[in-house]
Amino acid sequence: MVDGEVVPLERATVGVLDRGFLYGDAVFETLRTYRGEPFELSSHIERLKRSAAILRIGLPVSTFVLEREVRDVLGAAGNEESYVRVTVTRGSGDPGLDPSRATGPRRIVVVMPLTPLPAETYEVGLRTVTFASGRVASESPARGAKTANYVESILAVAAARDRGALDALVVDSGGRVVQGASSNVFFATRGRLVTPPEDAGILPGITRGVVLELAAAVGVPVELRAPLTAELGGFDEIFLTSSVRGLAPVVAVDGVEVGSGRPGPLYERLSTEFEKRVNPVE
Repeated sequence: MVDGEVVPLERATVGVLDRGFLYGDAVFETLRTYRGEPFELSSHIERLKRSAAILRIGLPVSTFVLEREVRDVLGAAGNEESYVRVTVTRGSGDPGLDPSRATGPRRIVVVMPLTPLPAETYEVGLRTVTFASGRVASESPARGAKTANYVESILAVAAARDRGALDALVVDSGGRVVQGASSNVFFATRGRLVTPPEDAGILPGITRGVVLELAAAVGVPVELRAPLTAELGGFDEIFLTSSVRGLAPVVAVDGVEVGSGRPGPLYERLSTEFEKRVNPVE
């Protein structure tokens, strides 16, 4: 869907002067469906609204309309399960960084068949590498916004693939592990969770928030801090959270096994609770 019109993906277009294309001057959300229902749709659309406000992009329609449009495109697509991306760009205008040159924010809703991680990935876990990045900036004026500029995340994944891994743990300039390439990260030790706080410059993920709720519900204590890379060897478990992948266990970092080298009991417990949340028994 482009600006409210449902069109086939191969015919959906955005102009070459759109600022999302030229400068990454756009915000977006990705989510998935479970049993055909978009998971935490309202939370995603509200975060899109907050991201747009941070970048001073005016939403072209209300959040109510955006939610309805997502459901309309899901219905038109008819997939068993879907990947959804909602993007709002500042619009088009004469080239130049001055945002006042742009007119007419645009909205695009993309729905595609979901391609989940292979089931065995959740059973045997992900191998990761550390990746030093300057992208995470706790004092950035764009902090907290999910923007279309993902170049460093792309480089992080490329670095992981070059080293035989599937994902990367992003390390900030202070040597703290703050997130995955496109995910939040949790560490576990002695039955408690550790996860970076929002003031570490992370994007507070929707799935991260759900996991924090689940941990509180089952009595798992959580410490909000970003550990140093030197601490990684002391954790029993590490796992990533994201909207498309859910909870994904990490079993190695930079070639060194995490804990037993298998998905751990705390990950398994929270994954079970998450599964109950997304697929409730009727």
